Amino acid sequence: RLGASPLGRGRWVAAKVSLVLVTEAIQWAVLVATAVLLGWDPPSSGWLPALGAALLGTLAFAGIGLTMAGTLPGLATLALANALYFVLLLTGGMVVPLEELPGAIAAVARLFPAAALTEVVTGSLAATGDVEGWAWPTLGAWAVLAATAAALTFRWED
Repeated sequence: RLGASPLGRGRWVAAKVSLVLVTEAIQWAVLVATAVLLGWDPPSSGWLPALGAALLGTLAFAGIGLTMAGTLPGLATLALANALYFVLLLTGGMVVPLEELPGAIAAVARLFPAAALTEVVTGSLAATGDVEGWAWPTLGAWAVLAATAAALTFRWED
């Protein structure tokens, strides 16, 4: 499958990583510029934690995606990725704040990387700079575990 690329495996992975980082940089630039134009004034001390969280989140979600791609058939990967996107979007504090979710759902949501990433980025860039204690360990654990799972399960051929 992917190993047939004329780039070779190492260059293919480097190209994918570069593409993700460039895409994220553009997204951040557009969102921040829009927010600043609308009057947002984040604390300067929050940028380093927010960008660190974005990198950990990228590692976590890339690891999840590569683990799925390495262990599931293509259509199953697509279906599961779309389902996970929808569920994590709704329970990750991006659409509905965690405080407004029912207690059990909020408790489970805090175990997943979407809620942790949302908490760290929004907390770091809020006026107070407060981030709840569960968020960094959760995000870090997902980054390490998902990347490890991807390294162990991703394969180039069927």
